[in-house]
Amino acid sequence: MPSARLHTLLNYLIFPPTKLNRQKLERHLAGKTILITGASSGIGEQLAYLLSDMGVHLILVARREAKLLAMKREIEVKGAARVSVVPADLRDPQDMEGLLAFLHQRPEGIDIVISNAGHSIHRSIGQSLDRYHDFTRTMGINYFAPVQLLLSLIPLLGHKKGQIINISTVNVMLTPLPHWAAYQASKSAFDTWFRSAAPELNRMGIATTSIYLPLVRTPMILPTAAYRKLPAMSPGDVAKMIGKAIYTRRPTFKPWWLIFGALASVFIRTMPSRPKKEKGRDHEDM
Repeated sequence: MPSARLHTLLNYLIFPPTKLNRQKLERHLAGKTILITGASSGIGEQLAYLLSDMGVHLILVARREAKLLAMKREIEVKGAARVSVVPADLRDPQDMEGLLAFLHQRPEGIDIVISNAGHSIHRSIGQSLDRYHDFTRTMGINYFAPVQLLLSLIPLLGHKKGQIINISTVNVMLTPLPHWAAYQASKSAFDTWFRSAAPELNRMGIATTSIYLPLVRTPMILPTAAYRKLPAMSPGDVAKMIGKAIYTRRPTFKPWWLIFGALASVFIRTMPSRPKKEKGRDHEDM
């Protein structure tokens, strides 16, 4: 019991809960259309349910059509939101073309884009010598897909004075660590693109928000046994953070301890690593 209480206290200190003003969020979102990628699990799924009792149009995008349809039925029976689902692998050119065609046909346009789909790989370079596809896959979903999506939607978002929220990771602000080359490179690429484009987007009236997340207890972390015992945010808490970002339109959300984490990453990088027999792990939220 003492260890359980200590773990709960540690989680509370590292991940203090977000105070969400639901009434303010509901007023801000009335009648708006929100696109969520990576919507069938984890953060995207919890955000969809958080917004389900508000008068919004949710466009849910992910690869698993059956899961999206189940979410649509549940939300439209119990909630006030209207739901459209678009099953798509954003790395597939035909799927992306179909999604963009669907979005541009919406008479109401797009008000908010939640860029949440992602792919994470934890694998050493030694284990990656014959796995160039690890790097093309992570760049495909973490960089090229959101860039292509946003380039197409910027005119729609500009017309509505909308908002783009990028669900990023604290890794992009840490010293690059061994075993994370594919993931950190791809996430850093989009983070740099987004921060570079932000001033131009802001001048168009488009608000830009980057949410830098630590470990989140989603299906993405399940393949890595070491993560199961580490403190982690819940997807529901992240959904509240995104909700707050929608009505505050703050440019960044990041943990209070990130500066200390950056210093720690420098120390960890210098520690010798022992070769591991494991083959590495892939994690997806698509």
